[in-house]
Amino acid sequence: MKFMALASKNQKELLRDPLSYIFCIGFPLIMLVIMSIVNQSIPDEAHMVIFDIHHLPAGIAVFGLTFIMLFTALLLSKDRSQALLIRLYTSPLTAADYILGYMTPVLIIAVLQMCITFASSCVIALIADDSLNVGLLLVSVIGLLPSAVLYIGLGFIFGSLLSDKSAPAICSIFISAAGMLGGIFMDIESLGGIFFKICRLLPFYHSVKAARSIVLKDYQSALSPIIVTIIYAAAVIIIAAIIFKKQMKRQ
Repeated sequence: MKFMALASKNQKELLRDPLSYIFCIGFPLIMLVIMSIVNQSIPDEAHMVIFDIHHLPAGIAVFGLTFIMLFTALLLSKDRSQALLIRLYTSPLTAADYILGYMTPVLIIAVLQMCITFASSCVIALIADDSLNVGLLLVSVIGLLPSAVLYIGLGFIFGSLLSDKSAPAICSIFISAAGMLGGIFMDIESLGGIFFKICRLLPFYHSVKAARSIVLKDYQSALSPIIVTIIYAAAVIIIAAIIFKKQMKRQ
């Protein structure tokens, strides 16, 4: 439990930053409302399934996790730029302790973000004279935990390698890629072809597919994407640990 002191410090730093509330919680909610309004405005003959209230929440939840990636990268890169990590290297913390110390508070925020997103979806569904299964939404939060670990791990890698000025630029590329290649804002399954095959090779599509399948009570379709996401998440965490350990030895 040595990492808890570092985790507490990081949690307080995140809570003091107003941008954490704007981007990690506020922005996904704004996107959820906007996409719901767009869905209501689209004529029936041009209706898009992904904007339906039963499909949209999972995509927005995954989109919110990309901002968690950004804040993980910023949190770590700022500590590196301020030489805080170099001073912390004198403490009896291992590389695993450092990773847990940065991942734990961000993972808590990610779970809170997903719960708020799904709760807001239930409210929007009621306003639209529809309903969502709360139990399935809670299961979706569990199904998205590997995705949360994946994006936090990516943020940890970017924060270990990049400065606090260059990390946001690289993270923005991944945020855009998740939105386009994950099927959050367009129906990539209906496109098919080479584009869909490329999307299936990347973790973004599987993150969204897993959560959407659970919400739609299609557990069989959710199993494979969850497994793929877990494999990607495990690989990213291992790479993050290796990179961070090398940085420790170098500094």
